[in-house]
Amino acid sequence: MRFELYIAMRYLRAKRRQAVVGLVTLISVTGVAAGVAALVVALAITNGMRRDLQDRLLGSTAHVELMRVESDGMRDWRPLLARLGALPHVTAAAPGMYGQVLVSRGPRAGFALIKGVIPARERTVSDLLGMVTSGSAADLEPVVGQASAADLALPPLVLGKDLAETIGATVGDSVLVTSPQGELTPLGLTPQYRRFRVAGIFHSGFYQYDAAMAFLRLSDAQRLFSEPDLISVISFKVDDLYQAAAVGKQIEAAAGKGFQTTNWMEANRELFRALALEKVVTFIIIGLIVLVAALNILIALTMMVMEKTRDIAVLMSFGVLPGQVRRIFLLQGLLISVLGTAAGLVVGYLASWAGAHYHFPLSAEIYSIDTLPFAPDWKDGLLVAAVSIGVSLLATLYPSSTAARILPAEALRYE
Repeated sequence: MRFELYIAMRYLRAKRRQAVVGLVTLISVTGVAAGVAALVVALAITNGMRRDLQDRLLGSTAHVELMRVESDGMRDWRPLLARLGALPHVTAAAPGMYGQVLVSRGPRAGFALIKGVIPARERTVSDLLGMVTSGSAADLEPVVGQASAADLALPPLVLGKDLAETIGATVGDSVLVTSPQGELTPLGLTPQYRRFRVAGIFHSGFYQYDAAMAFLRLSDAQRLFSEPDLISVISFKVDDLYQAAAVGKQIEAAAGKGFQTTNWMEANRELFRALALEKVVTFIIIGLIVLVAALNILIALTMMVMEKTRDIAVLMSFGVLPGQVRRIFLLQGLLISVLGTAAGLVVGYLASWAGAHYHFPLSAEIYSIDTLPFAPDWKDGLLVAAVSIGVSLLATLYPSSTAARILPAEALRYE
């Protein structure tokens, strides 16, 4: 073992008369561990929020959506759908018809964005119809042959879980869907309304969809809005979701003049930008704990230098160089930092694992997701460890330089 490391380890084991120094050293190690653990957990939560939001968004929405500019929608859409669905990098395409409606059951009502779909195609671009937890989405399949009188009277509808709770609806209940796109009569504009049967309730865990989304058959949506054979959007899934913008431009060019595309990154840019900013701010704010721990290391080493002034003078009188004395206290601070950082990493990753294993509930109305996500990343651990050890080493510069400047003759004059 190197001489400097041996002395540094000896100095860490404080004697009884140096109990105060030992206590400050212990507090320094604990402070570094607490700061590192807090940073690891906070970054794991931030990563988890980003991962869960992105996964649920991608599972709930298409990668690219094509709409017609300055028009009510697309007519004769089947040839266009077939042509665009065959483009390179496009793996699936589905037609849809959106509309804002009021869904009510008795005195309780809620606004919703309904989407008329062809379920077999919709499942290729979105997972929402596969998240039905009550009832079934099978009733949304197109009717083959003659439809039953009951189905014609009450066509099926699939609601989001929170929307269903808002209006007090369960599977099998009848709900009234009112569209503001009504008919012009001599008495003015009369809203369109029709009764539907709740065939299923889906739960995605993403509040924006669970609280304001509903699905019905494309033909029923066209009938509700009095727009036969019209769609408002074509949704696409692409082979590389991070190339959605480039593929969207390709789809837009192939569709021709009058069409415009949006993609999942454009629609949620502000959300992911806010999450990235939150990660940086979290790192800075919680990193202050590590800074406080580094100040404790500074205090501990300064007290150690004052306590060991006579011992340092004796060592230097035996021929120990000032550089070696400086390295003794640098290594002592490094040992404190490494011990604290290692303990903090272990505690932080154990806490993150526990948080991912035991799901902590969240208010979906506030956080958009219903459980607290944890996604620890080993790269974050390396970054936290590097910052912790780096800041701690900076705190050792002053006391180690002070120790190296001790003059043996002055220190031992009265011995």
